[in-house]
Amino acid sequence: MKRQRIYFAGEFEQAGAVVLGVSPDGEASHAKFKQKYDLPFTLLADAGHEVADAYDVWVEKSFAGKTYMGVERSTFVIDAKGNVAKILRRVKPLEHTDQVLEALGRG
Repeated sequence: MKRQRIYFAGEFEQAGAVVLGVSPDGEASHAKFKQKYDLPFTLLADAGHEVADAYDVWVEKSFAGKTYMGVERSTFVIDAKGNVAKILRRVKPLEHTDQVLEALGRG
């Protein structure tokens, strides 16, 4: 069984990255989630899912036979010039940290 890769705050920063999380959840929910998981990065509320729409990650999902709209868990690596350098779609938590570090040239 593969172990989950633990996020170390310094790894992304050493690679020159700024990490931001974005979801349609509200600020109070973000604060609770950040505290629960001791996250060292900023979580941004996208209540109207405008950012999710702009990045094409507000998608139809299904669970237990029901369909609904929600965010496709994705990561966008944006270079120093503001261009999207890499898109990671439908990311899996067990592999995600290593994939992002690789995209940053630190893998």
